[in-house]
Amino acid sequence: MGIIDALFFKYFGPVFIKEDSDAESFIEKMKSLSSRAFGKLKDKIDEQIIIAEAGLKGENQIAFELKNSGMDMLIMHDLYLEKNGLSAQIDFLVITRKHIFVIECKNLYGNIEIDEKGNFIRHKGSGKFYHKEGFPSPVTQNERHLNILKEIRREYKNNFVTQGLFDKLFPQTYRSVVVLANPKTILNDKKAPEEVRKVVIRLDQLVAYIKGIEDQDDSLKSSEKDMHELLDSFMKCSKPNKSDYAKKYEDMLTELIASKAEPQSEKNIEKSIKEVPEKQTPKVVEKPKEKVCPKCGKPLVLRTAKKGDNSGNQFWGCSGFPKCWYREKI
Repeated sequence: MGIIDALFFKYFGPVFIKEDSDAESFIEKMKSLSSRAFGKLKDKIDEQIIIAEAGLKGENQIAFELKNSGMDMLIMHDLYLEKNGLSAQIDFLVITRKHIFVIECKNLYGNIEIDEKGNFIRHKGSGKFYHKEGFPSPVTQNERHLNILKEIRREYKNNFVTQGLFDKLFPQTYRSVVVLANPKTILNDKKAPEEVRKVVIRLDQLVAYIKGIEDQDDSLKSSEKDMHELLDSFMKCSKPNKSDYAKKYEDMLTELIASKAEPQSEKNIEKSIKEVPEKQTPKVVEKPKEKVCPKCGKPLVLRTAKKGDNSGNQFWGCSGFPKCWYREKI
């Protein structure tokens, strides 16, 4: 910091205004559901937990880098904004003396390729297990986030700044950054368009990237007061994220548990039989005659074993279950 800077700009370092994340509560809910789920649903829930934990780990690594940047900055983590019918879930919004950085975190397994059209392709595995898959461009995603920030700042622009000048200065001040947080990921961006390649970086490049942009810009620095006023304008449009991403899995689990407790209808029996793999085809598929429970006198109903050595096979079960546990093999 120069002498003039030291006189007019007191160093305050990196400050987290918001550090928590909705991902933490999502993971906690999903782990609770996983402890009660079974079968394919449990596999799906566990898969979502792994993805969410990987994302949160990447975001925590970015937070660590920002905390140790040694720069004056205000940082907001996992910020949800709404404006004029638009919404944005921003991983990190960083306000420095000269710029506002919108950081999108990607903690992906496998290597990332960006082709000449700017498409993102992930390469995973090797040999016969190798495959590649495309995924939505995080650069495009961040552009939508910038559009919402632009709508918010329109209301706060100086009266002396025309709309044309505001639109011209906006891309110089507001910067999109996509950070690949997995240190094992190899990025192949040789064919990528220049405007895409320059905003996709690795985690260990983040602080140097921000400092480089700050040093190259000869704009006047903002005071700490101005930075907080800018922050307040965004916080006024900040909302709690009402989307409960665990809700659909909770509903699926409720249906699954209910289906286990109710006697199977004839239609469900046929569906269950069709879903059983060929090696587990039931020994008897014809519908036997009606029978009565010898213990309590209630009608016996057809059921299909879901797990165990007899998985896929039919048996007679008392309709009084769970009060009566009588079972009879067919």
